[in-house]
Amino acid sequence: MTNPPPPGGWSDPTWSAQPSSPAPDPTVVAGQPVPTQPGPANPYAPGDPYAPVDPYTPGDPYAGAKTPPGQPVTAYGPPPGYPPQHPGYGYPPQPKTNGLAIASLVLALVGVTTCGVTAPIGAILGHVAQKQIRVSGEGGEGMAKAGIIVGWIITALMVLGIAFYVAAIIFAITTGDSGSSSY
Repeated sequence: MTNPPPPGGWSDPTWSAQPSSPAPDPTVVAGQPVPTQPGPANPYAPGDPYAPVDPYTPGDPYAGAKTPPGQPVTAYGPPPGYPPQHPGYGYPPQPKTNGLAIASLVLALVGVTTCGVTAPIGAILGHVAQKQIRVSGEGGEGMAKAGIIVGWIITALMVLGIAFYVAAIIFAITTGDSGSSSY
């Protein structure tokens, strides 16, 4: 028995040399009969919405993930076969902030309300904090620099203010009445 010639008018020599075999029987696999399989359920079929649901029915796709009644719930983790999570993701750890840098900025800013009394202390602490940061590698370099700048500016304004008041007092003393009063 030979195959019919292919369309297009050309012939394949392998087709005419091979005998035709019958189509395989879909009900027999490896010589054994295959049981009939039920078709997929109709997802649009009407059902009883008030019927009790048994979580352990064979058709439940989540039956293996549910905890049987009376059993403790296990903690979630990575599925087996996955590598453990490494703490190399996210933001890098920040270095510890130098305490003197924080104190420097706070005292320099408080110097605004204390008429400059704490501002020079904040500026000096800022210099000490910068030296400690260079040696130890701690964070807070910007706070120390801000404490130095704000502290020295407020200190300079305080010195100018004191100089202005002293000049005003001296001017008032030297230009005042010489004790004569005209009534």
